[in-house]
This record gives sequence, C-alpha cells and structure tokens, in this order.
Amino acid sequence: MKLGFVSDSLGGMSFEDLLANAARMGVSGIEVNTGGWSTAPHFDLQTMKGSEAQKTFLKAFEDRGLEIISLNANGNPLHPTQPEQGECLKDTIRVAGAMGIKTVCTMSGLPAGSASDTMPNWVVSSWPPETQAILRYQWEDVLLPFWTEISALARANGVERIALELHGNQCVYNVPSLLKLRGEIGDIIGANLDPSHLFWMGADPLVAAEALGDAIYHVHAKDTLLNAPVQAVTSLLETGSLMDIPARSWSYITLGFGHGEEWWRQFCYRLKMAGYDGWLSIEHEDVLLNSLEGLEKSVALLTGVMPVAPSDFKPQEI
Repeated sequence: MKLGFVSDSLGGMSFEDLLANAARMGVSGIEVNTGGWSTAPHFDLQTMKGSEAQKTFLKAFEDRGLEIISLNANGNPLHPTQPEQGECLKDTIRVAGAMGIKTVCTMSGLPAGSASDTMPNWVVSSWPPETQAILRYQWEDVLLPFWTEISALARANGVERIALELHGNQCVYNVPSLLKLRGEIGDIIGANLDPSHLFWMGADPLVAAEALGDAIYHVHAKDTLLNAPVQAVTSLLETGSLMDIPARSWSYITLGFGHGEEWWRQFCYRLKMAGYDGWLSIEHEDVLLNSLEGLEKSVALLTGVMPVAPSDFKPQEI
C-alpha cells in the first residue's frame, strides 16, 4: 500500500508549502481536490485545461518525488439547481485523462425527489410509500442515465476508475447501493471506501471491505468519534453544527482519536484480505486539532500499521 493525503487537509497552505510538507512527512502522494464542495485552493480547474499548466503542475510533484494519487471532484454532480457541479466532474475527468491520471474520486450525486423539486432529497427509510416513488425517479430517471454518460466520458478520456465515496446525502452511500450502480454501469465504477461515514451510519467498515472486494478502487483514511452519551439521547441522526463537537453524537476526527491503532491495523489487514493494495489517502477534517499536527499524527499512525512490502511467505516443503 501507499500513503498520501487529500490536498484540502492543508487547504490553508500555499501550493509550495503543501508539497514541501508532504515531502517532509514522507508520504508518497497527494489526492488533489478540483471543485464541488471544495474551493480547490491548489488546483484551478479552468486553468488546468491548458497543456502548459498541466505540465507545470505535474513537474512540481515530480521534482519532490511525489505522485498525484487522483483528482477529486467531491460535490453533488446531480444537484437539481447547480449544474456547475456536474460540469466540474466532467471537466475533472477530461483534465485527469489529459494528465495521465487514471483515478477520479467523486460522489454519486443526489437528485431532487421528483422532476418538479428543486432540492436534493435523501431517502433513508422505506416508509411512507412515497419514498419508493422518490427512489425510482432518482435512480431510473436521473442517476442511471447520468452515470451511463459519465462512464462513456471517462473511457473516452482514458480514466480507468471512478471511485465513488460512500457518503451520506448521496444515492450511493453504502455497499449495496455501490454494488447496484456498479452492476448497472460496469466495473469502471468502484468504491472510495471511507470508514468515517460508515461509522456514523452504523455500518462496519471491516466487514464492508470484505463485501466490496475488488470493487474497492480507493480508500480515504478518516476517523469518526462516536460520542456515546449524546448518541444515547439523540441517536446517530445528527443535524447539529460540525463545529460543535461536544454537542454532536458523532464527529470527524484525527486518526486514532476515534478508533485506536489496533482498529486501523485490522482495517489495513482487511483491505489486504479483500485484495486491495492501493492508496490510503488521509482526509483530515478534525475541527479541534491543528490541521498540520493532526495530519502528522495520522501519518505516524498509518506508517506504523500499513503493509508496504509484498508478501513473500511460502510454505516449506516437508
């Protein structure tokens, strides 16, 4: 496996300082945000449509011995009143192809509940019965046609893997929904397995890794604090401010502060069992810790538990 981090983890830094800190920490690459819910402070997507800008950007990584892990357009590409989010994904795919980057990370998207709605609608229960009408519209009328188009665009531009983050407020948010879309569209679609989201949705990332198997195309290393006293009263359905950690039933947190080293060791091993030997990309979103300090602690934890060398065990002939 290889270790890197998401560029927005150090979003307050200049591009030069971002690269310098990555090299200093000893990671192998950076996953670069391009837009969507990110201001993309290190990557101007429109400028990067030009070949000279692409060459300069690639050389900056090469000069420091770093790789570009993937490009990440992490927004809602199916937002009913913000078509620019879908265009961001399309442009990201085109630029990734031109730069020789084979993996694009994104979200599946979440449409409105009907053609006349203007706000995304996330269905999380099967009752009352109108929920099923919403799901049929979202999947059959919007999601599947969109991803049929996007998969063709990716293939035409040489992008081999689209890694969808299993994220709340998206049509694809868990293992069954990812495998459903993959079954309809094909194996260009895979999972960006981020355990932090599965934690707060009540799933087990260790079991999810086994269930996904070769459908895992990317991994975000992000932890979640499950605040048991608050959870006992409010449940894990949380709508409070992300900035008010004491009041929330769950919060994104620095690696090791929500789940300890032993859990992350097991996670890495479960990934190996599932056949995954790719990137672990740290996504730091802890609002209480300094971003650089939190990232450094996360790198240190994963460096200690992440398998790097290939297996060389062979049973002795006896």
